Amino acid sequence: MTVAELAADRATRRAPVHTRALIIGTGFSGLGMAIALQRQGVDFLILEKADEVGGTWRDNSYPGCACDIPSHLYSFSFEPKPDWKHLFSYQDEIWDYLKGVTDKYGLRRYIVFNSLVDRGHWDDEEYRWHVFTVDGREYVAQFLISGAGALHIPSIPDIEGRDEFRGAAFHSAQWDHSVDLTGKRVAVIGTGASAIQIVPEIIDRVGQLQLYQRTPAWVVPRTNEELPERLRRALTNIPGLALALRTAIYWGQEALAYGMTKRPATLKIIEALAKWNIRRSVKDPELRRKLTPRYRIGCKRILNSSTYYRAVADPKTELITDRITRITPDGIVTADGTERRVDVIVFATGFHVTDSFTYVQIKGMHGEDLVDRWNREGLAAHRGITVADVPNLFFLLGPNTGLGHNSVVFMIESQIRYVAEAIAVCDRLGAQALAPTREAQDRFNAELQHKLARSVWNTGGCRSWYLDEHGNNRVLWGGYTWQYWAGTRSLKLGEYQFFGVGTGAAADRAALAVAE
Repeated sequence: MTVAELAADRATRRAPVHTRALIIGTGFSGLGMAIALQRQGVDFLILEKADEVGGTWRDNSYPGCACDIPSHLYSFSFEPKPDWKHLFSYQDEIWDYLKGVTDKYGLRRYIVFNSLVDRGHWDDEEYRWHVFTVDGREYVAQFLISGAGALHIPSIPDIEGRDEFRGAAFHSAQWDHSVDLTGKRVAVIGTGASAIQIVPEIIDRVGQLQLYQRTPAWVVPRTNEELPERLRRALTNIPGLALALRTAIYWGQEALAYGMTKRPATLKIIEALAKWNIRRSVKDPELRRKLTPRYRIGCKRILNSSTYYRAVADPKTELITDRITRITPDGIVTADGTERRVDVIVFATGFHVTDSFTYVQIKGMHGEDLVDRWNREGLAAHRGITVADVPNLFFLLGPNTGLGHNSVVFMIESQIRYVAEAIAVCDRLGAQALAPTREAQDRFNAELQHKLARSVWNTGGCRSWYLDEHGNNRVLWGGYTWQYWAGTRSLKLGEYQFFGVGTGAAADRAALAVAE
């Protein structure tokens, strides 16, 4: 490339890229939103921080990684896959599904890979978002849609001496497949959703397993044998059978919402099943005591495994409940002063969930910093999607739209439909932008927090990442998912204020044509 060509290339990269809608992320949310906009004829681009699509199902490739919702439901309703190999699919098959959806709908031509979004601000006069990536590229869009999700920023505890450790150390979402665990002394820190899948998978390979537990989890039994070929063929070839299975799974999962959100005491039935799961696998009464939670089941996410407790009871495993005080070059020291030598450390310590909404600096109308507002007032959005005084900003799986009982893909599809309608309403009214009123947003969240106050997450006797520092649940939906579907089925004009009325889509297309 000549000097002139290099200069031209740099100038091109510095020039802002214009589009009507800008989507962040290529997980279920981002890809589903892209397909909806494609069908609606709305110009869009997708910014993806990595070099491939998939979101959390690309990043989490640790041993045993699988979904805890049946995949016949944990998939797009408009793109069913009747021949899933397992009822609870493993990471590689879900990732393949997302890559297949991407290719089928021709979405790769809209994706800008290796583009980590750093900040964005709304221009009150232009009615446009100016979004910047960490490498300095600028994108100008009328609508900004975050499909980044909540499980993409690994949380690694700041333990004294962590950086001095001489062995391999990594987070479960950043699994280092070059590290051979065979015969090694491996420490797994954490006993949540990732750990209960990892531990049974590696126990036969390692020489010793140290499992550091802060709070025990409730784990109910679940087998996951490969589905028979005959059944998969039937689901593929018999009209309506896959839909019937999806519907049955949905209502079966939905039944849990009654106990979680309205009558936590009814969850004792599931708690009894989890206790039986411990008794049948763990003979040592002291180990049973350490593994049995003292909070109501459902207060933290209910986990599923028929092999976890057996792996913990394995002679090679040591369950450690003392607090970690520091990490040395060769081991881990706990509060009782014991140092245990270790070769590999796996941080199965979850994610920065609420921080995931604030990692991008967002400035709305009049330059107000959204992160500052949320730090003062707490995370809040209207129907978990839009934010007062922040025009044309949409969150998919935003505040209070996560689930503890059912498929988040169902929630995502409800939100995608809502966002697509919001864009269509702006076009129909000849408006450049919309944002919910403060009154509508406050009313929605007040009602939601009132419902959550009675839920198992708020009354179950545990401290979880669902709750903020004030004890408010800013993560989960507080009812049935069909209620959320009903509430987002149509955009209520009275809940919104509109900006730039009289300019609308025609003016936008003209401006875009000029920019191009």
